[in-house]
Amino acid sequence: MAARKTIDERIALIDEKIAKRKAEIESLESQKNKLLHPVNMKTVMAKAKEAGLTPEEVAEKLGLDI
Repeated sequence: MAARKTIDERIALIDEKIAKRKAEIESLESQKNKLLHPVNMKTVMAKAKEAGLTPEEVAEKLGLDI
């Protein structure tokens, strides 16, 4: 006959399952956010411009010779 688990052991197992599901949810929410707010060159350049960077500064940070 298998030994029964104590209430504390059962609660610990449930807490582990909850933590695993929360991690899965965070991953899915991250994927959803990437789909809703895709990163493209236009948005990157707009953000760089808002930050006060010139196209030359962006190219320099990327290590490009232009």
